[in-house]
Amino acid sequence: MADLVVHDADLVATMDDERREIAGGWVAVTDGFVSAVGGPADACPGAEIVLDAGGCLVTPGLVNTHHHIYQNLTRAYRPATVASLFDWLTALYPLWSRLDEEAAYVSAWVGLAELALGGCTTSTDHLYVHPRGGGDLISAEIRAASELGFRFHPTRGSMSRSQKDGGLPPDSVVQDHDEILADSERLVALHHDPSWGAMVRVALAPCSPFSVTPELMSDTAELAERLDVRLHTHFAENREDDEFSLATFGCRPMEYLERTGWCSDRTWVAHCVMPNDDEQRRLGAAGVGVAHCPSSNLILASGIAPIVPMRRYGVKVGIGVDGSSSADSASVWLETRQAMLLAKLRDGAEAGTARMALEMATLGGAGCLGREGEIGVLAPGAVGDVAVWRLEGPLFAGAIADPVEAWLRCGPVGAWHTVVAGKFVVRDGEAVHPDLPGVLRTHATHAARIQGFAT
Repeated sequence: MADLVVHDADLVATMDDERREIAGGWVAVTDGFVSAVGGPADACPGAEIVLDAGGCLVTPGLVNTHHHIYQNLTRAYRPATVASLFDWLTALYPLWSRLDEEAAYVSAWVGLAELALGGCTTSTDHLYVHPRGGGDLISAEIRAASELGFRFHPTRGSMSRSQKDGGLPPDSVVQDHDEILADSERLVALHHDPSWGAMVRVALAPCSPFSVTPELMSDTAELAERLDVRLHTHFAENREDDEFSLATFGCRPMEYLERTGWCSDRTWVAHCVMPNDDEQRRLGAAGVGVAHCPSSNLILASGIAPIVPMRRYGVKVGIGVDGSSSADSASVWLETRQAMLLAKLRDGAEAGTARMALEMATLGGAGCLGREGEIGVLAPGAVGDVAVWRLEGPLFAGAIADPVEAWLRCGPVGAWHTVVAGKFVVRDGEAVHPDLPGVLRTHATHAARIQGFAT
């Protein structure tokens, strides 16, 4: 007897090694893991909960590989809406210096609920702003994820290079080198779970070349090796990023990554808009993953990441929604669609397909987070994370030939059901946790305080 069976789907896109797509398919989940997958000719087990997926596409839960969730407290902040990356950051750093533990908690609660409504079941977060006296922001985020039942990969972000040291952030949001490393080790010991099916894993994430020192990059890489956790940072995001590296370090971002010991298969980087052909090859050879953040790259006029050639070089490319005050939304579905469209624009109409984009949003994300075979796939032994998408009504009228292409070309669409470890986080298009309205009210209070509309 299974705990949950999702049955009679128009199509189950398993994303398994054979990329099986099963018309009339079903998925069984037992004790938080996929226990069986089959089609109409296969015996479907009984279950405590049986979910009819008629008229629906069933996929693995989507994986978000880059985010700054706290930024949903400063969405659409007008002084930053017409800025490129560096000006955007300097407009917002003073606001983010007001972040505290409760604000981190409610922003994570709201942000993860938003992701779940878009069919996401696993997300990372890059929280690199740690104001003095702000409290334990990472633990606050983890508490929110636990309450929601969401699979979470927070990263202990950091900034150590302030304006007085030639960096971009003000002193109020940077920390001391040794303090960062000590707190990183504390958080890994407290929260990181390396086991198969873990709900929380912690990575280490110095923010960017223009906000941390080379010494912090190198020492963090050594610490991650010792603790056996993953590494994450911003990389080659735009022309300003390249120019800063050349002027400050005398090399391009790729060489900087190599110099500091980050070119390994425990690393995934965000954006990766500017690498040249040789650098793309070196990223693939090193096993570095890339979080592709298409909407953020467009809003900040950073450029179009070369995801098609990077994938050809073996780079594991996932999807990232990025910060909620750059992309101003957190829908992995939306970013997956955007990735498909930009691949067509950059590399030709045939280069970007819904199936390529779905691979990035599932298998590519699993590769970035070091969880291949565990998340982003519907196969026995993988986690029981499932997204069910309704393909009915006016938005999908006439889309009868190919459910996968219809899912991404039509819409916009949110998930009808989102299941994490066999439990509903979203059901019938609504978040199931009863505390959401109250959390939203508290979130509004903190957003007003941080943006200066209330004291």
